[in-house]
Amino acid sequence: MYYGAIEAGGTKFVCAVSNDHLEIVDRVSIPTTSPLETLNQVFDFFDQYSFVSIGVGSFGPIDVNKDSDTYGYITSTPKPGWGYFDFIGTMKEQYDVPITWTTDVNAAAYGEFSQGSAQEDGSCVYLTVGTGVGGGAVVNGEILEGFGHPEMGHILVRTHPQDQYEGACPYHQNCLEGMASGPAIEKRYNKKAQDLASDQKVWEIEAYYIAQALVNYTLILRPEKFILGGGVMKQEQLFPLIRKEFASLLNNYVDTPDLEKSIVEPGLVDNAAITGCLLLAAESANR
Repeated sequence: MYYGAIEAGGTKFVCAVSNDHLEIVDRVSIPTTSPLETLNQVFDFFDQYSFVSIGVGSFGPIDVNKDSDTYGYITSTPKPGWGYFDFIGTMKEQYDVPITWTTDVNAAAYGEFSQGSAQEDGSCVYLTVGTGVGGGAVVNGEILEGFGHPEMGHILVRTHPQDQYEGACPYHQNCLEGMASGPAIEKRYNKKAQDLASDQKVWEIEAYYIAQALVNYTLILRPEKFILGGGVMKQEQLFPLIRKEFASLLNNYVDTPDLEKSIVEPGLVDNAAITGCLLLAAESANR
């Protein structure tokens, strides 16, 4: 028995097949081009296997409301060609199996909750800081969704007193993604994040924005663990700066877990989302 998983990113699709022990037996990385070209390659990969269910974690925004006429669609994405694309409908035309549908960051949160840095906890938030900024949450063992899914990367943040940058987000300008994403760093300093590793002020400003977000999530969700992934977070000097700024901004208003243990890197490294997708596939097959 096989399970299928798709981590659908704006740059690449990672597809995997696992056995019933959730051990990956095959995987492939496919560049994200047009929907037709990309999914034809996905189908070529999956057609080699007979599987019982699929879990999909997609870049967004996506429609997760099962009562909606556009459930299963990627919606208002700026990714050319993908706006209001019927992702799950196209998948179901090809495969008559249960397909679980959520965001890539929700899938990553679920993977980390089940098998990664938060597996000893009852709740967690996964935040990715890279080309974009996105977040997912697991609360009491369930992925957090309502009318839609969280859009944690687009919360509004206060501008750092020493930051003159106006923000990169085409929708909100100086939201978290607009101020803290990889492209925002590059546009602000005319260098990529990895080329600024030794500049302390760059990372103090970056930590200020990320810490603001974690304070907001804390006050709303009170998670036991924050897991910070994505390309920007590979700058490990960010973690102590974020913890320090978080403590300063929260100012002892509410109790939190030990910050050294609760603001951490992904335990599954770059496999959090694909692991979460496989777990969701297995759960849908066993319902």
